[in-house]
Amino acid sequence: MTKTINDVYIELFKRFKEAGDPQPSLSARELTAYACKADKRRTAEWAHAYLDDATVDYAQLLCDRCLDGEPLAYILGEWDFYGLTFQLDRSVLIPRADTERLCELVIERARAKVAPRVLDLCCGSGCIGIAVAHAVEQARVAGVDLSDGALRVTRENARRLGVQNRYIALKADVRFRPPAGMGEFDIIVSNPPYITRAEMSRLDRSVYDYEPHEALFGGEDGLDFYHAICAKWGGLLAPDGMLLFECGYRQATQVAAIMEENGFAGIGVTEDLSGVPRIVYGCPAAAQEI
Repeated sequence: MTKTINDVYIELFKRFKEAGDPQPSLSARELTAYACKADKRRTAEWAHAYLDDATVDYAQLLCDRCLDGEPLAYILGEWDFYGLTFQLDRSVLIPRADTERLCELVIERARAKVAPRVLDLCCGSGCIGIAVAHAVEQARVAGVDLSDGALRVTRENARRLGVQNRYIALKADVRFRPPAGMGEFDIIVSNPPYITRAEMSRLDRSVYDYEPHEALFGGEDGLDFYHAICAKWGGLLAPDGMLLFECGYRQATQVAAIMEENGFAGIGVTEDLSGVPRIVYGCPAAAQEI
């Protein structure tokens, strides 16, 4: 029997729901649109669009891969973050909604400055820094990562999203001192690797088997990158600048203590959009509030 795009969507929705997917409608819609080369914003038309058998089989095959643990974002080769669609592959982490509040705070801070300079450390896909450059027209953003694959992805995302003239991607290891001549920045933001050794062994298979471990593992206690960034990169902040971190859901107090040990003031902790204390911020001198 000939099937429509909507028929395929319903079948995939049932499969995702039966498998316990927390968002079966989203997963089914995204995968159906990708497999059938359909517009996910015009689902009302799906009931009238008929498919050949090969396309129906392809959609089911992709669903098999997803239910076997392969992240949907890697199958699609893209994912939405802060209202933008980012290309990605297995050389970068999948952008999470947990990080959108951090991005929002950086944008608010950047909008309060004239031609702000923003530094995104451990930039990965570039989702934070590129979203800032996209939202703040006068912002100049530098993304730093050690992975050649990540830098390739972030440069392509900057180009596709039209901010390549105000975004530069640089290779450096943030565990060491920054390259000479970088200048001062109004904002430094980082969502660094922060998974502990114990937590790495308990990661969901879809994360452990597919996402890059070097972008996840933050040392024995998960805090290696916070120590290094505060001690070695904090000097790049302008006197009225601010450093903002994302951290694990139980790490905020420890990260705040690391910032205090390194001379930061005005240290605060705020919650992500799910109410988890995940963002820690501070200034190099006098305390300021976001």
